[in-house]
Amino acid sequence: MSRKKKAEETGAIDLTPMLDVVFIMLIFFIVTASFIKEPGIQVNRPDAVTAIYKKNANILVAINDQNEIWINKNEVDIRQVKTQIQLLLAENPKGAVVIQADSDSNIKTLTDVAQKAREAGVADVSVSAENK
Repeated sequence: MSRKKKAEETGAIDLTPMLDVVFIMLIFFIVTASFIKEPGIQVNRPDAVTAIYKKNANILVAINDQNEIWINKNEVDIRQVKTQIQLLLAENPKGAVVIQADSDSNIKTLTDVAQKAREAGVADVSVSAENK
């Protein structure tokens, strides 16, 4: 009788370690996905030779080629930019604003967004560019 049980036990595959790894990977992807910030649209950023990498880009504002402003995957009117940035700044008081302007967008829209960010109390406002 004991020989049969030993033979059955050695033939079984223990899936517990594999399930542990799968759950750990699932938790890792859920946690990292919540920290990735996207403005909501894809823009064609201009090239720059003097582009500097910036780590702490917490508030992303995108301006597409039709001069539409996007914050947190929502289209925002220029009059609402200051309020939206203030809401995001309340979540992270040390947040920096990065404006991702399309190369075909209007410079007036870019400067208006930067001015609204300054009025909202953001000390660090920068413009995103493609490193050449």
